[in-house]
Amino acid sequence: MLLRTIRASKRIAVGALLLMVLNACGGVQQQNAATEGDDGSKANLIRIGYQKYGVPNFLKARGELEKRLEKDGVAVEWTEFPGGPQLLEALNVGSIDLGHTGEAPPIFAQAAGAPLVYLAHEASRPHSEAVLVLKDSPIQSVADLKGKKVALNKGSNVHYLLVKLLEQSGLHYSDVKPIFLPPADARAAFERGSVDAWAIWDPYLASAQKNLDVRIVADGEGVVNNYEFYLAARSFAENNPAIIDALFEELNKAGDWANANHKELAKILSPQLGIDVPSLELASSRREYNSVPISDKVIAEQQKVADTFAKLGLIPQPIQVKEALPNRK
Repeated sequence: MLLRTIRASKRIAVGALLLMVLNACGGVQQQNAATEGDDGSKANLIRIGYQKYGVPNFLKARGELEKRLEKDGVAVEWTEFPGGPQLLEALNVGSIDLGHTGEAPPIFAQAAGAPLVYLAHEASRPHSEAVLVLKDSPIQSVADLKGKKVALNKGSNVHYLLVKLLEQSGLHYSDVKPIFLPPADARAAFERGSVDAWAIWDPYLASAQKNLDVRIVADGEGVVNNYEFYLAARSFAENNPAIIDALFEELNKAGDWANANHKELAKILSPQLGIDVPSLELASSRREYNSVPISDKVIAEQQKVADTFAKLGLIPQPIQVKEALPNRK
């Protein structure tokens, strides 16, 4: 039913916090009950987690989802997160019902037992993430990162990017010194020279390009897909297909508008995100805003991400990504 719902509308760092997440799982049922009703069948509230940039931001700014769901007695609650790992940690403990992340966070979250389900994804955008260095850095290639400190958000899409870039250059993950920091802290460390390089995604990437003297050592082109996924708590998605329907219809309307209005979009989002208009225009130029159903090909690509992290010991156990697909009915 859920898969048909998504088609009809066109289209989650765990790691060191694992114990905290697992201990918190006992509160999930109580928190979910507040949104799903006593019989767990229908919600009167959808709690959406979003990041600094993406279609959910546009949808929030436009207010169309609220208008759409109000007539059905359903309210919308928005919570911003600095990255996908933090967003999916919140989904795991029942603080949100749905959100969007890059390709790596769902792997860490699923390995930690998060009850997530993949709903849809956006088109591949490999140019929207990269490894940066300061312009006067002696680092000229990925191979030059050997022995260097690289700042990144643990369990994020750029975590996978770094692994694959090193692999492509004949290096091992152990050849660099990962410094795990959320974007704002990573930028500060990068600017003061506390780290040698910074692996980051848009719009933080675009902002650094526009406002700092930086160079791109490598981006994701020919290395990773850099998909963005929409994920939900399985119980919420399966019990509330009508809300999921409405959400994706409005997401796609917002995405269509964004694709045709990059400049206006940047002006609307700039005060909301605290990022300058030129940076947002640059970020928009590197992607299209759409959402499409999950395909077997995309799940196979996600399995490669999962297998890579399992081989490196970055997740506690191997996983099967297909187990996080909607139940086919």
